[in-house]
Amino acid sequence: MSRPSHLEPVSPARAAGAGAVADAISAARRIVLTTHVNADGDGLGSEVALVHLLTALGKQVAIVNPTPIPERYEFMVAPVRAHDRSAAAAAAIQDADLFLVLDIADLGRLGALAEPIKSRAIATACVDHHVSPGTLPPGPRLVDPDASATAELIYDLAVTAGWPIETEAARALYVGLLTDTGGFRFGNTRPRVLRVAASLLEAGVDPERVYEAVYATAPVGRIRLTSEVLETLEADSEIGLAWVTVPAGALERHGVTADDLDGLVEFARSVRGTRLALLFRTLASGRIKVSFRSVGDFDVAEFAHRFGGGGHAKASGASVTGSLDDVKAQVLAAARDALTASRAGR
Repeated sequence: MSRPSHLEPVSPARAAGAGAVADAISAARRIVLTTHVNADGDGLGSEVALVHLLTALGKQVAIVNPTPIPERYEFMVAPVRAHDRSAAAAAAIQDADLFLVLDIADLGRLGALAEPIKSRAIATACVDHHVSPGTLPPGPRLVDPDASATAELIYDLAVTAGWPIETEAARALYVGLLTDTGGFRFGNTRPRVLRVAASLLEAGVDPERVYEAVYATAPVGRIRLTSEVLETLEADSEIGLAWVTVPAGALERHGVTADDLDGLVEFARSVRGTRLALLFRTLASGRIKVSFRSVGDFDVAEFAHRFGGGGHAKASGASVTGSLDDVKAQVLAAARDALTASRAGR
């Protein structure tokens, strides 16, 4: 067990939000943590860190997620697996006196948990770094789109509240920072997030072991899935557009999950001259999930809003009703128009 010798200062605006969330936590006894469907490293890292932080305060904490935890994060979740109540979500939600929603501010992104959480009508705190007006029930908010990851805001919450950040919590927060910045490569890798990461390393995080667990333990099926998806790569170099499509039944064929699609859109983004990269896949509901990534100054969060989605300026997503062919035609046509207009406006 170790603690960072240096704690990164928290801005007054974030400290105010963190203080409000900390007060709600202090007043609660049974706290349910949740994040969006298809949880990523940031949402899960924030949850796991909070389990460590809040159980040290004597709180009863449960992780209740709308979809299963991806296998690649088992190394992080295993020490707190006893707190995962996803299989008994209804009971955990009914027992809670505070909900803490992480990495999302929209009720609809909580899947089947949205209605039970809404119907409880208890305080619903939120910690998030996405651009969204939010549709959650009322409660304290620690929301800042300038944060590189929700994990950065959980760090700020702990620093503001004076909670010790031990090694296990630090590792979970480091996973959130690492994954949401693309291994500290994306445009949201700001100086402060590197200073926060340094603080977490001082707490005893082993960066090589985290990297191996998250990025270097791929099952064979994920590699074969990658090969099949890359066969679909198309590019319109003249306009700066590239896209890939997940073939029907590919996940089942290779015995993998949606989590194994993580990062595949980056191959399209890496095509020379690309300003906007897309990944299309059919969801079990019949809707089409579109992932948006950008290079340069093209704002994909604003573009995703046209299709009812959202996210970050350089990484966003949307779920669109329609057949795969129709949605692709619709989105690609809008993308070409938007890229043309963006270029003309320079």
